[in-house]
Amino acid sequence: MTTAQQSKTKVPGTRPEGASDEREAAARVQEMFARIASRYDFLNHLLSFSLDRRWRRRTAQQFLAVLRRRDAQILDVCCGTGDLAVALDTVRSRVLYYTAGKRSPVIGCDFVMPMLGRARAKAMRNRRVVFAAADAIHLPYPDKTFDLLTNAFGFRNLANYEQGLREFARVLKPGGQMGILDFSEPRGAFAALFRFYFRQILPRVGGAISGSADAYSYLPVSVGKFPSAEEFVDLIGGCGFADVSYESWNFGSVLLHHARKRL
Repeated sequence: MTTAQQSKTKVPGTRPEGASDEREAAARVQEMFARIASRYDFLNHLLSFSLDRRWRRRTAQQFLAVLRRRDAQILDVCCGTGDLAVALDTVRSRVLYYTAGKRSPVIGCDFVMPMLGRARAKAMRNRRVVFAAADAIHLPYPDKTFDLLTNAFGFRNLANYEQGLREFARVLKPGGQMGILDFSEPRGAFAALFRFYFRQILPRVGGAISGSADAYSYLPVSVGKFPSAEEFVDLIGGCGFADVSYESWNFGSVLLHHARKRL
């Protein structure tokens, strides 16, 4: 059995406590994030010491070759409150500042409506980004539509990881790029400190401020069950992608996996 098959067998997708199948898992994730939408941005910045902003900017910088193209079609999946979609457009605006002509908008999609409401409020200040309701596992876009697909801290919440990757591959053009940014459990000397903060401090602070203790208890559990960096590389490679690699940030607690759809 390959590493990808082992990963798939062990963890097909997220399973919040009490969820018996993929449909129920997705519904619980949807409901959980709807409850915390009003405090989501504040807690992201607080609990990451505002490093989440830097991680999103760094992610956008990895795809400058695509962002420099005015006609490039860009989709941010599981966009939440829209921060990565806005970061992508901000970087794109800088690299295209001295060039004339219209450009295709960055599209963000999510299936949590309160999150989308907040994203759309940000779009009122940045009309080059548009947001739409969509389930990442059943995207409402034709085959071979996008040149770049990104995802920040949302892939881990999909009910079926392999199905999500195959759906991402479906909507990407041949040779199109993909970036998935998410948490991981670090190794080495930093691991013990990270686990203490992630499992003991973060759930308590997040639960107290958001009023939803289960949402912030779910976070460290979901990270602990997610495939390792190497397993995820194999899984991505088995779902229609090539040139799969990853970068490790913040002592290994944050990973950016990137790949190209096979030609």
